[in-house]
Amino acid sequence: MQLLLSKRADVIIGYDLQLLEGIQRGFQAKAIAAPFQYDPQGLLTHADVTSLQGLKDKTLLVSSSGQATWWPWLKAQYQLSDAQVRPYTFNIQPFVVDDAVAQQAYVSSEVFQVQKAGVKANFFLFSEHGYPPYGGILIARPDTIAERKAAMAKFVRASMEGWVSYLKDPAPGNALIKQDNPKMTDDLLAWGVTQIREHHLIDGGDAASQGWGR
Repeated sequence: MQLLLSKRADVIIGYDLQLLEGIQRGFQAKAIAAPFQYDPQGLLTHADVTSLQGLKDKTLLVSSSGQATWWPWLKAQYQLSDAQVRPYTFNIQPFVVDDAVAQQAYVSSEVFQVQKAGVKANFFLFSEHGYPPYGGILIARPDTIAERKAAMAKFVRASMEGWVSYLKDPAPGNALIKQDNPKMTDDLLAWGVTQIREHHLIDGGDAASQGWGR
């Protein structure tokens, strides 16, 4: 958000709740599109946890952004405690080696990594349990929207056309992703595309009736 407010970025990807909290604090920011109709985040647990009600005796690895967005919802919904939370460092090893740990995860990423590590696990997608926000919100400043309205409209249109193109044929996009991040593998990228399609992250929800990006 700081990059946007300091005018070092015209558009950022953020979270519904992050934006709403910023507006309450007087930040000049607006959502211009919602590519993901559901937040792709959820909780990854070991096989002994069969529902989100089974988290009360678990240590939960949550990132700083997670603590500001979905964690207050999860805590209130399932009577959890801040004392259970430890920082999530985007490394699955603490989860892999400790059966008492549950961690945040993206359906398109960490779930695959844990499966590949041979760990029996369950994944609970928050949106399937009542968590309402969209995902990957595109956020801009009101002055940018007013001064560059046509450019913003073209940017949103191009972004959504990009998703259409990517889901139709991921190969060109995957090549660019791997060029930017050589650690991304073909099997992980293929898993991510499958999850986006199966969970209708782009074409489900409001997009099914009102159009992509809304």
